[in-house]
Amino acid sequence: MKRSTILLADDHAVVVEGLRRILDRPEFEVVGVVPDGRALLQAAARLKPDLIVSDVAMPLLNGIDAAREILASNRKTKVIFLTMHPEVAYATAALAAGASGYVLKSAAGEELIGAIREVLKGRTYVSETIAESVERAREIRPTKNRSAIDGLTIRQREVLQLLAEGRQAKEIAAVLHLSPKTVEFHKYRIMDALGVRTVADLARYAVKHGIVT
Repeated sequence: MKRSTILLADDHAVVVEGLRRILDRPEFEVVGVVPDGRALLQAAARLKPDLIVSDVAMPLLNGIDAAREILASNRKTKVIFLTMHPEVAYATAALAAGASGYVLKSAAGEELIGAIREVLKGRTYVSETIAESVERAREIRPTKNRSAIDGLTIRQREVLQLLAEGRQAKEIAAVLHLSPKTVEFHKYRIMDALGVRTVADLARYAVKHGIVT
């Protein structure tokens, strides 16, 4: 039997160890573990796993934006989010980014195994406790309710998260392989697009919209 390859992305070592134990089955092979969203991009491109199990909230690049970038170039890899966030907005954003599953950490274990099996068969899985609410939200989500953040480019969302984490322009430039001047350019374009005036306002906006937690 061909084993399904799985890449884990979570910045909490205890969670990762728990996941390794849960996934220690003949049908699965954990091929990598990464602690942040940028490392996830690199590992996904290198390993091309059948499935990624990722947290939503991660440093450098959140899981949802990382998944969006990964799935834009590789539709074969499936993504399941394993998260502590039961909010419907997070789940709908994850599914809109192309994820196939959204499982709450409070319901992990056998539910995660079931979700993985469903997703590998080409289906979608959402934790039972929020599944109905998520389905309703996805059905009625009107285009007119799109927020300004939906209009940001991928690069702008990356810069926004790093700014919200309190990183300076030089540090952001090093992470994203840009010049500090380009980072500043993106910062002011983001502030203009979101209608805010300070970096503190940007940070609050990022938290409100799930870019950081």
